[in-house]
Order: sequence, then structure tokens, then C-alpha cells
Amino acid sequence: MKVDPKPKKKPLSGVRILVGRARHQAGALSRELREQGATVIEIPFIEIRKPSSFKPLDSALRNLEEYDWLILTSVNGVDAMWERMGKIRLKNTSLQRLHVAAIGPATKKAIEQRGAHVDVVPKEYVAESVVRSLRRRVNGKRVLLVRAKVARDVIPVELRKAGAHVDVVEAYETVVPQSSRMRLRIALANPGLRPQMITFTSSSTVRNFAALVGARGKRALHGIRMVSIGPVTSSTLRELGFQVDIAAKEFTIPGLVAAILRASTS
Repeated sequence: MKVDPKPKKKPLSGVRILVGRARHQAGALSRELREQGATVIEIPFIEIRKPSSFKPLDSALRNLEEYDWLILTSVNGVDAMWERMGKIRLKNTSLQRLHVAAIGPATKKAIEQRGAHVDVVPKEYVAESVVRSLRRRVNGKRVLLVRAKVARDVIPVELRKAGAHVDVVEAYETVVPQSSRMRLRIALANPGLRPQMITFTSSSTVRNFAALVGARGKRALHGIRMVSIGPVTSSTLRELGFQVDIAAKEFTIPGLVAAILRASTS
């Protein structure tokens, strides 16, 4: 009688990992971790909301012919921009003369899925690398930066120094999901739910996590490994008093998963 071989143990079997991405974005990271055998706990640290007014964004979109460059720094920005284009009945033809820069492959993919062309994706998926990619190309040019309400000002400040005329418009805002506060406390206090790792995919996830756990709650994090998607997120973790135990070499979701696998198998 033929005996089936014992199934090979997956590298993250028995590892509980807390994913704190916004609810609608958690799927890709959670799926990749589960494929590697991890037990995933999803508690969003971020909630995406519409801005208080769409007037600045709508005005910029209706005047796209005045711009030379469009910069998008997140999938959320892409989603919000194309939703507004639909609301005010603008077509992709209004983007034809624009050069488009995307901060990373996920943002690039989201833009291209909507039928637009991306001219620039920096080698590293952070604001500083966007600046390096564009600095010599924007002197005297008009640049539209579509982003979250609260974001780092590296891109507009540095591109203005390079001679660009930069307009920054708010497409969405990130807030702390209050419903996550109790869920997070329960997960950290319950031995059967307590994660071995917590993933952070942006500075916003770090800041909101800090707000959710509070100063007293930091004591409950002892022994949990903090996982960062990149240098800006790592800097925010340290700034707010958290350690960085694992950091991705490539600043993407697959890069984050690869870093977790390296740390778990070494």
C-alpha cells in the first residue's frame, strides 16, 4: 500500500502575525503570509476617509493641461484620484500630455490598471528616491502631487528647490480606527491570540498603532518582533520608542514577507 509522504511543514507554521493595514488593503499581505503557513490576525491601524472637501482636487483635475508632471505616492491616492475623475466625468485622455511618476510598483500597477502610462518609478520606493529621479527633470515645470492629507513634505520641498512649481492636493486622509482599540488590547492580553510579530507598512500605521496602544500599552509588547517595510517606517518606529526587529530590503509587500521568512528561518 502506497503511503502518502508527510506534508512538508511551511516556514511560518505556528507563527502568529498581526497585520495592521487598512481593511481593504490587508488581503495581499495576509494572503502571502498564510501561504507560508502563518496564522494572521487582522486589526487595522488605519482607516481611509474622504477629505473634508474635494474642491482642490477637482480643480486640479479639471486643469491637468496646466501641469507637466503628476506624482502619485500610494494606491490610495490612485483610487481617490480616479474616483474623482469619474465623478467629474474626466477621461484618461486628459492625462495624455502628462509625465507620471509613481512611488513604487504597487502604485504603478494601480495606475496602469486604469489605462494610464507611468514614466518614472524610482529605484527605492521612498520620497527621497522620487526626488532623486525627478530633480533634473522638473526645473521650470509644473508638478501636481496627489497624496494624503498628512504626509511628509520631502517631495514638494525638494522639487521646489530644484525649480519646480509644485501644487499639493489632498485626495484622502488616514485616521485611527477606534473600533480597533479594544480588539488590539484583547489580542495582546490573550496568550492564544498574542502575535509573535506585528507588521508596519507605513509611518501612518506606526503612529496610529502608538495611539491605539497608548503609553501604558507598550509594556504589553515585550517579546513581540516589530517588522518594518522600509527606512521611513523604521525611522518612525524608533522615533515613537519602538524597536525595529525585522526590516525589508525591498520596500514592498513581497519584500516584507521575504524579510519575515529570512528572520524566521535563520
